[in-house]
Amino acid sequence: MTNADIHSDAHAPILKVRNLCVYYETPKGDVLAVDGIDFDLYEGETLGLVGESGSGKSTAAMGILQLVVQPGRIAAGEVILEDRNLIGLSENELRNIRWIKLALIPQGAMNSLNPTMTVGAQIKDVIVAHEGRQLRGDLKARILEMLSTVGLPGRVYELYPHELSGGMKQRVCIAMAIALNPRVIIADESTSALDVVVQRVVAQTLLKVKQMLGVSMIMIGHDMGLMAQMADRVAVMYAGKIVEIAPVAELFADPKHPYSQILIESVPSLQERKPLKIMEGITHDPRNPPPGCIFQLRCPFVMGQCRVDPPPMRASKTGHLVACHLYEVSEDGELVNVRVAARDT
Repeated sequence: MTNADIHSDAHAPILKVRNLCVYYETPKGDVLAVDGIDFDLYEGETLGLVGESGSGKSTAAMGILQLVVQPGRIAAGEVILEDRNLIGLSENELRNIRWIKLALIPQGAMNSLNPTMTVGAQIKDVIVAHEGRQLRGDLKARILEMLSTVGLPGRVYELYPHELSGGMKQRVCIAMAIALNPRVIIADESTSALDVVVQRVVAQTLLKVKQMLGVSMIMIGHDMGLMAQMADRVAVMYAGKIVEIAPVAELFADPKHPYSQILIESVPSLQERKPLKIMEGITHDPRNPPPGCIFQLRCPFVMGQCRVDPPPMRASKTGHLVACHLYEVSEDGELVNVRVAARDT
């Protein structure tokens, strides 16, 4: 059963990612940065894509946006936006999709904004490039409204990026992403470089934008606490593969994959004063993954089968998917831990 099967009775996904593979060429072999991921994004949904640094989250975003550059390449897969596969489209065709239907809020706001242009001029460039020239007064009023939407005062229109704080620059990037009312926004680590107070402001801005515009959003990050507040579903990524997808409440209440369990246990709690969970072992060479499960070298529950057979993605009736040999799907559609079940019997 696939993620699409779980939602077969619901509305169709606005974005479908199928077997997406993004590899980086090196003299000693390809680095398998993203190695065959599958997921769906639904209308008005926020899907969290989480995992530790180097798990392939941002590379997956670049693959979806068709922004992978050398030595990287999209080795396989489909990225279907509104029934149109983006893989293989020309640059001109992609220009008619980016910003208009699919937009990015980049990770490094300072590196993404042009230091020689004012904020107003940069947003104007986006609009004019896709919609053509417009009356100056109307265009300025439209940009000021966008800035207001993301909680920025009108004076920001005349300022340069270096005159803004980190949180303000990030909100400018949000304003640019929504300039043409896209259907899907990818927010790549939008709060990671900010202090906790500004993180909250930016997160609230993202929620406001989602509610006002009704956009679908992929939120990339490694902050499980933020995902608990922002996401509707969460996809957990490890070493280029998605190992678990679940509704956010279900994932935090009952994480199935051992990697997901460790990620959640690593979130600090003011209520429970306990040592943070530390993940043992080291990751494998991304150019030469082991046979079987990719998490086997760090998994506390590894079995013989894990070292030989890659685990299939198994799905419960509630839409909880996990790629782990510890689980089977019962007759009533529940994910059952076979090790625990065998011990109990």
